[in-house]
Formats: sequence, C-alpha cells, structure tokens
Amino acid sequence: MESAFMFAGSLPGLILISLGQAMVVMCLCFDMVRALSLPKSHQRYVASTIFKTLAVPSILVMGVSALIDALSWAWIDVTMSVAVLVMIIFRWHHDTDEDNWWKGKGKKLARWARKQFAGPPVVAPSMG
Repeated sequence: MESAFMFAGSLPGLILISLGQAMVVMCLCFDMVRALSLPKSHQRYVASTIFKTLAVPSILVMGVSALIDALSWAWIDVTMSVAVLVMIIFRWHHDTDEDNWWKGKGKKLARWARKQFAGPPVVAPSMG
C-alpha cells in the first residue's frame, strides 16, 4: 500500500490522477446534459451513451482516489471522494430505461464472446 501512496505522489502518478479526475468531471457533465435534455432526443442519447461508457472507469478512479486519500489520512478528501463515488453509482443504476448505445449490447457481446472462446466443434466418430 505504501508503494501505491508513493506512486501517487510522483509526477507520473499525479498526471494519472489528474487525467482520471478530468474523466470523472466529464462523466458528471454528460450526466448533467443527460438530465437536462429532452427525452428521446439525439442529445440525450449521446450524453447517456458517454455517461454509461465513462461511469465504470470513473467509479474505479474515485475508488482509488478514496484509497489514496485514506492512506494519507486526509479524511475530508476521503469523504468527498466517497460522496462522488456514491453519486456516480446511484446515477448509473437509477436510469435503467434510458436509451443509449449500450442498451441491448450485453446479450450481443456475450453471444459474440461465447462464439469466440468456444472450442472448435467436436465431431463424434461414426459407428458404421
């Protein structure tokens, strides 16, 4: 854990944290656009797609940020990171009926993965 804390304080770590925080801000901005757009509009479709795409990486970034803040004993920062984390998770699960590019892709991606990872067809020997 101490090595993660030391990496977070280095220049590459600070750059990665800054990029991650910028991604979280983008995710929340597109969530706001999604909330303020008209239902069934193209703008809402695009905003919802981008939000759904950035939500999982943003959750990971905020989790790592909260962990780093906890390692540095910055409890106010931990509280803020967890608050943003909970807000993203809530918004991600709240609007499940939203139309976006990802809707219905789970079954299609699972079907594609099954085809890709399935072994070659096994032919049984004939008994003749």
